[in-house]
Amino acid sequence: MKIGVLALQGAVAEHIRMLGLAGAEGVVIKRTEQLEELDGLIIPGGESTTIGKLMRTYGFIEAIREFSARRKPVFGTCAGMILVAKELSGQEEAHLGLMDIRVARNAFGRQRESFETDLAVKGMENTVRAVFIRAPLIESVGGNVDVLSVYQDQIVAARQEHLLAASFHPELTDDYGFHSYFLDMVRQYR
Repeated sequence: MKIGVLALQGAVAEHIRMLGLAGAEGVVIKRTEQLEELDGLIIPGGESTTIGKLMRTYGFIEAIREFSARRKPVFGTCAGMILVAKELSGQEEAHLGLMDIRVARNAFGRQRESFETDLAVKGMENTVRAVFIRAPLIESVGGNVDVLSVYQDQIVAARQEHLLAASFHPELTDDYGFHSYFLDMVRQYR
């Protein structure tokens, strides 16, 4: 399996490492034509406004929408979750508008309020170690979105068919459980 990691900004190398541990080939994606060779795509954390601008500059908005329209799995982590959301609190326009979720940016506070915790995730036997850094949260979900995990009654992970989103950074730990979950999704949609 070839899984791309969008390499415009963010924790690209860390996702590539975790994909390797989970048993897939991670590919650094810098050009839209590279999407053709992929089974799935991860949009990493970073700064969502910056990544969104770079996606527009390099033609990734339409290319990723087409990728998703072909039912190829997309996984957004932290800023990546903001980028895949259909609606952003306090903002007029979403970026990709793929997943039927409304997201609030920096909902868990500033950099100094960053933290780690273990989360129970629906469909996973073991808890997942999660790193929250200026993390967004999912304020609401559409009817066909499955809530996978909550932290203090706030939605922090969800799935809608071939789309996966997490508020946290699963790539910044040694726990590749969430990446394995995504690879299972990719197998399901292959």
